[in-house]
Amino acid sequence: MFKQALDAAADQVGICLTEVLMPFGDLPVAQAMRYATSGGKGLRGFLVLESAKLHGIDQARAVYAAAAVEALHAYSLVHDDLPCMDDDDLRRGRPTVHVKWDEATAVLAGDALQTLAFEVLASDAVSDDPAVRLALVASLAKASGAQGMVLGQALDIAAETADTPLTLDQITHLQDGKTGALIRWSTEAGAVMAREDVTPLRNYARAMGLAFQIADDVLDVEGDAELAGKRLGKDADAGKATFVSLLGLDGAKARARQLVEEAEAALDPYGQAADNLRQAAQFVITRNM
Repeated sequence: MFKQALDAAADQVGICLTEVLMPFGDLPVAQAMRYATSGGKGLRGFLVLESAKLHGIDQARAVYAAAAVEALHAYSLVHDDLPCMDDDDLRRGRPTVHVKWDEATAVLAGDALQTLAFEVLASDAVSDDPAVRLALVASLAKASGAQGMVLGQALDIAAETADTPLTLDQITHLQDGKTGALIRWSTEAGAVMAREDVTPLRNYARAMGLAFQIADDVLDVEGDAELAGKRLGKDADAGKATFVSLLGLDGAKARARQLVEEAEAALDPYGQAADNLRQAAQFVITRNM
């Protein structure tokens, strides 16, 4: 049931992204934007739609918020793959944007996807209430900026040349921004749109987001590069501290399972209505890509 729900959400968000990207024409930058937002699991968009369902938000409105965060996530990947960042030539089993086009096009496509996210969130399609739209825009700006995702990326870059490897607490803080911030925003979006308390979903997202990153570190060690659709083993090659290097492979897996249990417990106030979110938490530690 979860896989069907995840695929259905990805289809919904894909249709919405096609719609919002249509006016951009067929310049290389627009082609690159469409390319960057295609493929992938669509987990963040799924989380938006599921949290909206929990709070009785019309899916026809929630899908725009889901498309916004997927556009912003795509921008982060395009820029993260650049030679000046992670220098990756493969993403989702395909050439990265700067490889398929060029670095300038990749930079511009990423810039345009980032601004598109806020343009979509500010539109009436998301909500008739301007206060709700403002809350979504402001919270996504914080989650994606120098207090969230960008902070995590900056800490990650700094770690590459640090004299000593990061501690477990430092890695947790880094990943709370780099990966966790957008997952939290996505999970809380439905409650924000309904003007309801975000605390249960925030607690869920914090645990699930950290489990997601630990699972990524595990996959980097024992995953299949073909299934993952990207180069693996980079952190070990660079000598970077990871959850696996600090906790050991078995210890990292155990910690991820514990976090999934915490995430599931946080959903108790929602009862069976949150079963898809419970299954999403299980998915992040059992996926092979």
